[in-house]
Amino acid sequence: MNQPLSIDQISLGQTYETTVQVDEKRIAAFAQATDDDNPIHFDDEAAAKSIFGRRVAQGMLTAGFLSGVFGTQFPGSGTIYLSQTVRFLRPVFIGDAITMRLKVLELWPEKNRIRVETTCLNQDGKEVVTGEAMVMPPPRES
Repeated sequence: MNQPLSIDQISLGQTYETTVQVDEKRIAAFAQATDDDNPIHFDDEAAAKSIFGRRVAQGMLTAGFLSGVFGTQFPGSGTIYLSQTVRFLRPVFIGDAITMRLKVLELWPEKNRIRVETTCLNQDGKEVVTGEAMVMPPPRES
């Protein structure tokens, strides 16, 4: 976990990037937490008949990785996640390496808010999930 950044330590256009591996364990844990046990995530035969042709990760699992980034890495511990728009552009498969790329679009120091472009890319550099988030960075530590 990185040292949390307060709004006065964040600049317009600032970027942050980190990568996670999508694996069976993450897909199963997400299904357990959300009751999303759709067969396209767990059954090879059912998934083969889907538009994806093979098993895929839950879309919200991929989008959910962003919450972890905001809350533990950028801005970091103490961040409040206020809103997120999400567009699912491509499927995410077991074994994919997903890079979350964040870019600060706007800062409102008086309200302690930042608007962030959120982009999730697969290992081929193709966008799989995009959107925008509004977060409240943690207060400056004394």
